[in-house]
Amino acid sequence: MNYRYAGDAHERLFAAYQDDSEPFPTNVTACFPEREHRREEVALLQELLFPTCWNAPDLVRDELAIVDQLDELGTLVKAGICPYTDGRPDEKVSAVLDSLPEIREALKLDVEAAYKGDPAAKTYMEIIRSYPGFLAISVQRVAHVLYDIGAPEYARELTEYAKTQTGIDIHPGAEIGEHFFIDHGTGVVIGETAAVGEWVRLYQDVTLGALHFEEEEGEEHALKKGYERHPTIGDHVVIGAGTKLLGAITVGDHVSIGANSWVTEDIPARTKVFIKEHPTQERKRYSE
Repeated sequence: MNYRYAGDAHERLFAAYQDDSEPFPTNVTACFPEREHRREEVALLQELLFPTCWNAPDLVRDELAIVDQLDELGTLVKAGICPYTDGRPDEKVSAVLDSLPEIREALKLDVEAAYKGDPAAKTYMEIIRSYPGFLAISVQRVAHVLYDIGAPEYARELTEYAKTQTGIDIHPGAEIGEHFFIDHGTGVVIGETAAVGEWVRLYQDVTLGALHFEEEEGEEHALKKGYERHPTIGDHVVIGAGTKLLGAITVGDHVSIGANSWVTEDIPARTKVFIKEHPTQERKRYSE
């Protein structure tokens, strides 16, 4: 079951570590308390993607240490894929590991989006280590590669683990663009056929979900699979807390959607959507 990596991701990752500069963390002497509750694959991924944030300075100093870690991660990924397939998974494992340098570059853009999009963000290090939205998208970007290359079940295992840690449910099939940021995050749901553009910011309890489901023809009590049923979101879109976007609708570029909106129709570009009349709030003092 052991896996041996034969690609060049270690070379590209090592070069990428050397190219890092502030505000990304570069201090190889930083040491943080260990987190024992992390799933092993996710822990290895976090170290490979941002070694100075996760007590892995050897990866920055020694290219061969990256090869060893890729072998270890590849062995775990292979073990995760094997129960779901009769075929040989080594090619799929290699494809995932080959994609890590590109995923790392995409995640650096997500860190930038989080820093620019959150007035409370103090450092890139804080975002990488503690923001739930960043953990969720880190796992999903890796899981999306697995989904695309034909290992959707194991991909789903990884995103479900991220959900247990963050309260954020992003299906591995969802297409997520660059500079993506989920602020706070609890209760966010993004469905399998959702597509999200660049510079999109979501807040807690947002749903990009299905409005209704089609039944599979000729099969009783079975829902149809593999058709588009979730929203497509354009670039530079902000979606406020509690908003529900449902169905295979399209949201154009430069759209702002206010909190607690319910959207089931297309929204054209450069549009603001908000609830015009909120429920009246009444107050009554307790009797003395």
